[in-house]
Amino acid sequence: MKITRIETFLVPPRWLFCRIETDEGVVGWGEPVVEGRAEVVRAAVDVLAEHLVGQDPLRIQDHWQVLSKGGFYRGGPVLSSAVAGLDQALWDIAGKTYGAPVHALLGGPVRDRVRVYAWVGGDEPAELTEQIAAQVEAGFTAVKMNGAGATSPIPTPAETAAIVGRVAAAREALGPDRDVAVDFHGRFTAAGARRVLSELGPLHPLFVEEPVVPEHGHLLAGLVAATPIPLATGERLYGRADFLPVLTAGIAVAQPDLSHAGGISEVHRIASLAETHGAQLAPHCPLGPIALAASLQVAFATPNFLIQEQSRGIHYNKDADLLSYLVDTEPFRFVDGHASRGDAPGLGVTVDEAAVRAADRSGHAWRNPVWRHADGSFAEW
Repeated sequence: MKITRIETFLVPPRWLFCRIETDEGVVGWGEPVVEGRAEVVRAAVDVLAEHLVGQDPLRIQDHWQVLSKGGFYRGGPVLSSAVAGLDQALWDIAGKTYGAPVHALLGGPVRDRVRVYAWVGGDEPAELTEQIAAQVEAGFTAVKMNGAGATSPIPTPAETAAIVGRVAAAREALGPDRDVAVDFHGRFTAAGARRVLSELGPLHPLFVEEPVVPEHGHLLAGLVAATPIPLATGERLYGRADFLPVLTAGIAVAQPDLSHAGGISEVHRIASLAETHGAQLAPHCPLGPIALAASLQVAFATPNFLIQEQSRGIHYNKDADLLSYLVDTEPFRFVDGHASRGDAPGLGVTVDEAAVRAADRSGHAWRNPVWRHADGSFAEW
């Protein structure tokens, strides 16, 4: 079997899909994207496709090595995301060729269902309570919320109180038997994060995500030592080498993104590395259906898996949603806040190719906002 064609599709709301076709008619799908830079990743996929066309798609690990390292320069979000989507598609082809789900090819399932969480806004306490009530009614046992919007690097007493008040409202709405995760999104300095973390402890967040920006990972050990709250990071880390220092620093939860961190191949290895450091895996995935399908396949085969992010109803999904490009939405029917394990081959989802091709004709040019502090200086988004 040989790869004959690789295509990419820029589809709303902000995603990029890739399709790998073979001469035996087996097709695999992946999701290589950097949110806000999808066109750049598309160009990277086109370059990497020069290596893959004409090759045996089942040599996944060899292709991963060449795609990641064969150009001498390596790493970073664009290259790693391009490799990630191609890797997902190759695993999809392998599963369809062998008639097995990817989790079986990774060594077999270690669980029958995967816990997932839903996003809620977190901007206003009243709205937050309503949003959480809706997610609880839908069966979810965990939600994630933003800690704050554009905030002073070292939050003022009023800003700190507002953050704590919103998380307290979430805790009250959820009760003691459900979980809330809080995303700091790297919006504070380490000192600012320490100040807020000290106030959040009694509310028992499941974890606090990205307490500092990724380039300040060397400061995480101090934050870990200063708080009983489990700390999480990883959506802007792209391989095992990036994760090693933060795992050594003592983070409790590793959050690689299957569309950024080298795909199924590398995230499976990151999960094993995390296990040796006593950390859990909670893949980042505010993206589309292919990225989620790949994440779930890894989750089913990962002993130290904690919980899975998913984007149904997330605020980014304006023109399309998680289910928009699927023939059958059953794989993403969440029951009691869990996704059930299926036995469909490959990634376990069937992409609606006609809908994808139609969406690509209009495409998108999604960009993340650029925030400013009150004095006009740049603020982390």
